[in-house]
Amino acid sequence: MRDTARQGMLVQVFWYWAPVVLYAGMIFYLSSQSHPEEQLPSLMFEEVSDKVLHAVEYAVLGGLCYRAFRWGVSGQVASQALLFAIIAASLYGITDEVHQFFVPFRESSWQDWVADTAGATIGAISWRFVRPG
Repeated sequence: MRDTARQGMLVQVFWYWAPVVLYAGMIFYLSSQSHPEEQLPSLMFEEVSDKVLHAVEYAVLGGLCYRAFRWGVSGQVASQALLFAIIAASLYGITDEVHQFFVPFRESSWQDWVADTAGATIGAISWRFVRPG
């Protein structure tokens, strides 16, 4: 019985946290590129502000973090999932900006972090309303 519960817990952790880790890894990969515009459609960089791109990118991360904190854990953390999701995604945004500081031809700015945090907030709140409970 204990093994079944442990296996169920591992599946739950994988189901909710693997998307967060994979998406954060994708952000890290793109941040490692000196010219990320070569990896993405050019229309994204010509037509859309870079702050909007940051916000959209982190809205997805914020939503995934909310999902993981809400249903991938239990107790007090799950009840405060919105707060934990925003904080986690915002902290990741800080590490992303620090990381970009060391990548040739990339810039690091607090304005990008603000856009990251705003996006994470929008994403987490949106996911909360998509699937309340």
